[in-house]
Amino acid sequence: MYAVTVTFTLHPGALAEFLPLMTANARTSLQEEPGCGQFDICLGDTPDTVFLYEIYDDRAAFDAHLASAHFKSFDAAVTDMIADKEIRLFGEVIR
Repeated sequence: MYAVTVTFTLHPGALAEFLPLMTANARTSLQEEPGCGQFDICLGDTPDTVFLYEIYDDRAAFDAHLASAHFKSFDAAVTDMIADKEIRLFGEVIR
């Protein structure tokens, strides 16, 4: 398994517009990408921070996610809403 975490810091006030787009991206990933096994969207105490926890079968499945039309559309739609983004990749998941 292959884990991906993403922490978005949004521009103030962008969450209301960002969240429905993020939710649609996660739902589509789970429904249409056979290698995507988990896609959690986490909101914390900071209103402008969104944390993602994603599990893929392997790196190739994650690369397929990045190449998908729905991800590219999401990425283009939210670019101006994001102040900062940190992506971390984990090649091994121990359960």
